[in-house]
Amino acid sequence: MTVARIDARFAALKAKNQAGFVAYVMAGDPDAATALEILKGLPAAGADIIELGFPFSDPMAEGPPIQRAALRALKAGMTLGGTLALVRAFREGDDATPIVLMGYLNPLMSYGFAPFAHDAAAAGVDGLIVVDCPPEEADPLADALDAAGIALIRLATPTSDDARLKTVIRRTAGFVYYVSVAGVTGVKEADAAVVAPAVARVRAASGLPVAVGFGIKTPDRAAAVARIADAVVVGSVLVDEIAGAVAANQSPVSKVVESAARLAQAVHSARVDQATVQA
Repeated sequence: MTVARIDARFAALKAKNQAGFVAYVMAGDPDAATALEILKGLPAAGADIIELGFPFSDPMAEGPPIQRAALRALKAGMTLGGTLALVRAFREGDDATPIVLMGYLNPLMSYGFAPFAHDAAAAGVDGLIVVDCPPEEADPLADALDAAGIALIRLATPTSDDARLKTVIRRTAGFVYYVSVAGVTGVKEADAAVVAPAVARVRAASGLPVAVGFGIKTPDRAAAVARIADAVVVGSVLVDEIAGAVAANQSPVSKVVESAARLAQAVHSARVDQATVQA
């Protein structure tokens, strides 16, 4: 199914006049078995799409929480191949929830674009975000992903002017990920009023749904963004739940799932609440 799962999920959300909740976690954090249990718990908590990071030693776009998550996962032995194994295991019980991998170019180059695309599609991956792959250099990767039916999802940022946006959205599929703040993940707070015009501009230019991430930490902030975007991405807060549980020598599964459920509820009810207030 690959990219078809993403398209179907956004169509279903649009029919209900809801934004989607995209939950980010790191593959293998704090270990493979626990990460799989977290993955399995996210759809029931309300995650419409799961964004699964594959760990890399130099995650330049990430703030401290996700940097630490990558290091925990690497220390536990997680690899890109191991990430695909997690997806395969997840797919044994869930064939509907889209999974988008997010990471960096080095592991993909080491694996090989064509072998990766083949194996990712076979595992049940629907999309891929590669933070450090410029659009001008993306054609070999995009060719491999196209052949496997996997969406290459690009990042647009506050510094993407109209000319740059045309380059960014070329060969983009599934949705566009709008980075709401300049900087790294989990540091600054997103302001929905500031983000709204950019989301509208990216949506008009691409013809695709727009998911907003970076800087969304609370249910209230998630709800505000849900009123103007097609989906809301939250990662650092969930990753922090894992870090806190590990530090306390506790299982993080229930804490992550409960936090995801609060955020999902805020996202899914945001437009209903807005309509009620306006009425």
